[in-house]
Amino acid sequence: MKKGQLAFLTGTHTVNDLYQGAIPAMLPFLMTERHYSYAAVSGLAFAASGVSSLFQPVFGVLSDRRPRTWLVPAGFLTAAFGVVAAALSTGYLATWVFVALAGVGIAAYHPPATSQARLAGGSSQKAMSVFSVGGTVGGSLAPAFVTWVIGALGFPASPLLAVPAVVMAVLWLLQAGRARRRLRTATPAPPGARAAAAPDGPARADDWRRFSHLVVVILGWSVPFVTVTSLVSLYAQRELGQSGAAGAAVLTGYTAAGAVGTLLGGWIGDRYGRMGAVRLGYLLAMPTLAGIAWAPSFWVLTVSTVLFGAAMFLPFAAQVTLAQDYLPSRPGTASGLTLGLAMAAGGLCSPLFGWLADTSGLRAAFYALLGLFVVPVLLAFRLRDPVGKASEKDAPNLTDIPAGTPGPR
Repeated sequence: MKKGQLAFLTGTHTVNDLYQGAIPAMLPFLMTERHYSYAAVSGLAFAASGVSSLFQPVFGVLSDRRPRTWLVPAGFLTAAFGVVAAALSTGYLATWVFVALAGVGIAAYHPPATSQARLAGGSSQKAMSVFSVGGTVGGSLAPAFVTWVIGALGFPASPLLAVPAVVMAVLWLLQAGRARRRLRTATPAPPGARAAAAPDGPARADDWRRFSHLVVVILGWSVPFVTVTSLVSLYAQRELGQSGAAGAAVLTGYTAAGAVGTLLGGWIGDRYGRMGAVRLGYLLAMPTLAGIAWAPSFWVLTVSTVLFGAAMFLPFAAQVTLAQDYLPSRPGTASGLTLGLAMAAGGLCSPLFGWLADTSGLRAAFYALLGLFVVPVLLAFRLRDPVGKASEKDAPNLTDIPAGTPGPR
């Protein structure tokens, strides 16, 4: 495991997903300032997550063809620009376009960064969970960050939101310069030394059937994830009479619990196998989502939302590595489709639940979400690990393979 490289990539993930989380955190302020309906704010949630998800497979295919590490800083810088421009815009169409641009930047980041994290972490589920939790931490910081900037200083102060991206871009340039200097001064390895470092073993073929099954499960995972993210803060304010700060606190607790769930899921995956983390997460998510829909008080909503966030992220790292092992020769494509196209379902369905909230109330929207979630829970128990718990420890260490080296086709 290349711990330094993994730690730096985790930091970039924190910054990138800070902007992914900033968009739902901005929705209550946009609703109050610009008098948007639930359907309108759900449309903005689609612009962020849906458009982003549709573009991620494209960037995944591009990153598989040859290394494009520059997409990592370009992605989070574009995301920052889109968020700031959306906050400064006044018309709904312009706001939607800039939110969508932020989504494209977020999409550009994920496939190359996830592939690099897998190379740095090898077959360890904990390594992927550490990288994944970087994004979750960024998302959990977003509500407080947005509330501090926009809530306290107003929309004109929104350029301050770009500071983390600019700082991380400078660090990226410095780190890239150091890496180039190390390559120039390094002693060349003997011919064949790298090839000998990798354990021998037959290459696995891409399993598109099992990969498609996983994509369907993640489709069902993404709908409640995106809908709860975009509506739970409004639920606390509109249904339970809480302040904007209280609504932001619930959203922060939800995303912070996701960080804990991601790390715990990585530990469970290494100790008991990836399927254990996947099945336990989906099984625990059902009653906690029911608690959100039923919540008669703010504290019941808070506890249910926090537990739901932790349960939903138990399978997260396992789902990413499963996708890459189902398509071992196309890790960028696997990341793009699972983190991208599958997540598009959440963005596409979010306006439907917003419309239901407008017509029947937020509580009805959450009960409908609970009914839909039964499908991925059942399907998750039919997933199979292509490597297996025992053989995962003996799998080739991907840190011995050069970044961007194409696998067998």
